Formats: sequence, C-alpha cells, structure tokens
Amino acid sequence: MTAKKKKPQLLHLVFGGELVSLDSHEFKDVKHLDIVGIYPNYAEAEKAWRGKAQASVDNAMMRYFVVHMHRLLDPEHPEA
Repeated sequence: MTAKKKKPQLLHLVFGGELVSLDSHEFKDVKHLDIVGIYPNYAEAEKAWRGKAQASVDNAMMRYFVVHMHRLLDPEHPEA
C-alpha cells in the first residue's frame, strides 16, 4: 500500500464590514465586523467570501476579505 501524502492545513479567515472610504481598508466600526469563519483551505474560504460579497452587493461600502492565516502563523514554511 502506498501512503497518501496528507495535504497541509492552510487556514484562511473570511471577514468583512463597512469601510470608512472606498480608498482605504479602515472599517467604520470594528465592533460590527462580520467574522464569517475560518476555513481549512483557500477554495472553501473563497466560496464563503464570494457568497458574502454577493449578498452585500447593494452596499458599496461593505467589503469582505480573505486572510491567509497560515502565512501569519508560519511565515517560514513554504506554501503547498
């Protein structure tokens, strides 16, 4: 039997909120950020981000982001 190589867990955070200005990443009220969740890979995080971004399309000041947490947790580790 061949052992399957396990893919590394690459955590991603999806969150968003209303911006002060379209020219910045500063939020109007940090207490009202929408923490969507933490996902085990980029594909799942992107699905969550896309859903939230499309649901808030009527509010031009609302923005959602994907943060590559795995890069923050282990900046020396090469990405898979």
